[in-house]
Amino acid sequence: MAQRYTKLAEQLIETALLEKLERLTIHWQKSLPGLIGGHNTSRFAGPGQEFLDHRNFHHGDDLRAVNWRVFLRLEKLFLKMFQLEPRIPVRMLIDVSKSMELGAISKFNYARKLAGALCYVGLVRLDSICLQPFSNKLADSFVAGGGRHRFQPAVNFLSSVKPGGTTNFLEVARDFVASYPQRGLVIVISDFLDDGDCEKPLQFLSDFGHELILVHLWAPEDREPPWEGELELEDSENGQHVELSFDSDARKMYTQAFDEYAQALRRVALRNNGRYVGLPTDVPVDEAIFGPLVRAGAME
Repeated sequence: MAQRYTKLAEQLIETALLEKLERLTIHWQKSLPGLIGGHNTSRFAGPGQEFLDHRNFHHGDDLRAVNWRVFLRLEKLFLKMFQLEPRIPVRMLIDVSKSMELGAISKFNYARKLAGALCYVGLVRLDSICLQPFSNKLADSFVAGGGRHRFQPAVNFLSSVKPGGTTNFLEVARDFVASYPQRGLVIVISDFLDDGDCEKPLQFLSDFGHELILVHLWAPEDREPPWEGELELEDSENGQHVELSFDSDARKMYTQAFDEYAQALRRVALRNNGRYVGLPTDVPVDEAIFGPLVRAGAME
């Protein structure tokens, strides 16, 4: 089924990865009254349920959901997927600020690929998906649900997004709760570099009832700068310059401060029954999904 996608989709995510992603589910911890989703995403035929799509059969799936007519024709097992309403919305806040362009491996491109992979997982499991880029404010969004046939439009949307602007988590959090009053799962994909405070706005989102999964991206040089000597640095977002002397001791102190900041983000997520995942961009996207994201409980 995954092989039918076009070259554009393959440029964002390799076709071989799409089929592997079909066995995963986006997982959340909270139980929201009147809403379903996550591990309760698909059922076999029953009253009041609308058929939407097929997906590949995987070990442990319910044989009662197999489309046996398709099997007789193709000699391959596919599961019938049905919509159950209402569903918990899965919204991805994707950082597209100027700092995300930086890195030998672009954080921006990495974020788009990761968002695309998570979007595919959600669509296959019939989740309601919202892709919401942001910098200092919310940009135009993409909303989809109802099966894998909506993945190509999602790829087109992600491919059209361009990086730029400064980061302002406080304004973004205010805009978000005003634009999305229904509680749901919020996956924030960002380097979390903001001259202001990130922790309070994230807590603000949680206080409004949203469950948080924080995906913290960094380029290896973000955490351990390789440079030494007299340096002049320019802020990629506001253009400010700073001159400093940098040696091995300064690098050690900087890396320690970076790790302390990452731990502060992690505490925000965990104290609100959410998840935190730190990902350097030199970890391939497929390894990040089936490794750290699964271990953190964001996927299962």
